[in-house]
Amino acid sequence: MASTSPLQSISSLNLADPISSASQSHRILGSNLSYSQLFPSHHLKISSNPKGFITSKTSKPFTTKAFFFFNKSKETKPDTPKPTKVQELYVYEINERDRNSPAVLKLSQKPVNSLGDLVPFTNKLYSGDLQKRLGITAGLCVLIQHVPEKIGDRYEATYSFYFGDYGHISVQGPYLTYQETYLAVTGGSGIFEGVYGQVKLQQIIFPFKLFYTFYLKGIPDLPAELLVKPVAPSPGVEPCAAAQATEPHGTISNFTN
Repeated sequence: MASTSPLQSISSLNLADPISSASQSHRILGSNLSYSQLFPSHHLKISSNPKGFITSKTSKPFTTKAFFFFNKSKETKPDTPKPTKVQELYVYEINERDRNSPAVLKLSQKPVNSLGDLVPFTNKLYSGDLQKRLGITAGLCVLIQHVPEKIGDRYEATYSFYFGDYGHISVQGPYLTYQETYLAVTGGSGIFEGVYGQVKLQQIIFPFKLFYTFYLKGIPDLPAELLVKPVAPSPGVEPCAAAQATEPHGTISNFTN
């Protein structure tokens, strides 16, 4: 029968001082029980090798390895700045009266041009030197104000210039039938993707002959066949015969028709 003296000693300890009680308990228990009795090892063996330890009765070591993964954020490439070089592009818009354009939608139902009247249109587009057919224009004008003293009208226009395989340029802004104006270049496609700037509109004979000077930024250098020396605008200007007939040497590749 095991001795009961340790239990009697524990029960007689003064618990008012938990720290001293704990200390006495350790001394009493330590005098009667060995560490091997308190914590049986079951033949556990601690390896001197810090990379592993033995957890079974066998002599084969069990190794634990830790892997650390660092979340390295991807390096972001700085945005490539858009070209700020201004490129001038000259084109003629000519109404050859073969596209049923323009169409006038009198939404105001008034005898004179009035606010709200709509004018959808499409005309042919030629290079500034009038040697090549480029494509077409297509868009819509909304009448904002009739200006009788100028014998004309003010429109708000939204339209595009189509250049065959090269893509297109979109513009928006004031369209005056009696004087030149500037419209904003709002974007484009193809080689004109990302373009911005403005375009100067010159009325030669409204609505049959118009001359445009684009001031384009934000795009790479334009192809040489578009950067031509323009013919000076005048009422008598006409495209060359090859361009009007859309002969191969008188057009750009897959010109928009």
